[in-house]
Amino acid sequence: MNDSPDMLTTALNLFFALVIVLISLLLLFYFFKKVVKKYYHNSDNMLIKVLDTSVVGVKKNISLVEVPGAVLVLGITNDNISFLTKIDKKDVMKELDKRKNE
Repeated sequence: MNDSPDMLTTALNLFFALVIVLISLLLLFYFFKKVVKKYYHNSDNMLIKVLDTSVVGVKKNISLVEVPGAVLVLGITNDNISFLTKIDKKDVMKELDKRKNE
């Protein structure tokens, strides 16, 4: 009679334990992602909102950033953020709101 554990049984136990740990980690990650998104990234309550970003080149973007009272157009590179212009005309703001709601 052999008292050593069966290798197949041990391998299956190890595999199922690994699966349970991985599923637990994924569920925990999913839960924390939802909590962080709900409480810290609620764009309705934020004063500064990124409306749109367009890629111009490698690591070069132009972004529309809404701040209270105006929309700023910013040029963003790897190591610099440049102020390009400020949009504060009412008709342009209405057009941006209309496109944002579509």
